[in-house]
Amino acid sequence: MQKVTAKKITPKFSENGSHNASEKRLEVLKTYKIYVGGQFPRTESGRYYIATNSKADKLANMCLCSRKDFRDAVVSARGAFGGWSARAAFNRGQILYRIAEMLEGRKAQFIEELIKQDATPAQAEAEVNVAIDRLIYYSGWCDKFQQVFSSVNPVASSHFNFSTPEPTGVVAAIAPQNSSLIGLVSIVAPIIAGGNSCIVLASSGKPLCAVTFGEVLNSSDLPGGVVNILTGKVSELLPYFADHMDVNATVYCEKDEASQKLIKEKSALNVKRIVTYDKTDWLSDQGQSPYFIMDFQEIKTTWHPIENIGGAKAGY
Repeated sequence: MQKVTAKKITPKFSENGSHNASEKRLEVLKTYKIYVGGQFPRTESGRYYIATNSKADKLANMCLCSRKDFRDAVVSARGAFGGWSARAAFNRGQILYRIAEMLEGRKAQFIEELIKQDATPAQAEAEVNVAIDRLIYYSGWCDKFQQVFSSVNPVASSHFNFSTPEPTGVVAAIAPQNSSLIGLVSIVAPIIAGGNSCIVLASSGKPLCAVTFGEVLNSSDLPGGVVNILTGKVSELLPYFADHMDVNATVYCEKDEASQKLIKEKSALNVKRIVTYDKTDWLSDQGQSPYFIMDFQEIKTTWHPIENIGGAKAGY
């Protein structure tokens, strides 16, 4: 019998001990996982796609999420909603501020990823700075928007009548597809500032910063499941975002009229709230407002009798 021996591969080094530069090294692309329930699983489908830039450079392996991934994310978001919405508003503000701190600490990494995705160094730094400032902006609104948008209503009876905002619930959002970081941050921040939980589909063409932002969320004080980040194709996942019966609101940020019509039709199945941002410049001041928080709030009105049990009127 012929003896088979393994061939030993010896790296080639130059006379000074350095690796031979003529031997081109095979680049190992990073595999970006998704962020669901405070964990970083791979897609259950086992599929992936390679993200590229305008020069056709291969940037990373990205998970191509499936309907099952979205369902898992909804279960996670629903489980986290109760605890997150019940937190004190100032504590939610502290956590959003902590997210901004963690993003500031990894600023260089985000700038590098934005440059890989066709931004100039100046554009990349500006986008990261705006994202950090936007998180701080919404952290300040967490314990203030209720006061601004609540009211005491005049009624023609001996009652107090109060109207106050309450979180809608689980929000499924398609992030702006022409933005890697600021679009996603601008969508997520007002949703969670108001006490909601969410599932967000990152930009399919510029996905790097979205998953890295998941790493920032994971290292902050944000409870797992409040924000879930998926990657994949809008055309495949959009119908599931719109027709899932345990989703309370759907967000869409593109001008595609066919997709907007599909969302309206499928969201009618359980009377989802539909929010469309197709004209917003996320890098400008137009991209932040307390009214974005109110897009994901329901108004609860409470009646309370003025007279007490003994019949005496309570003072105002």
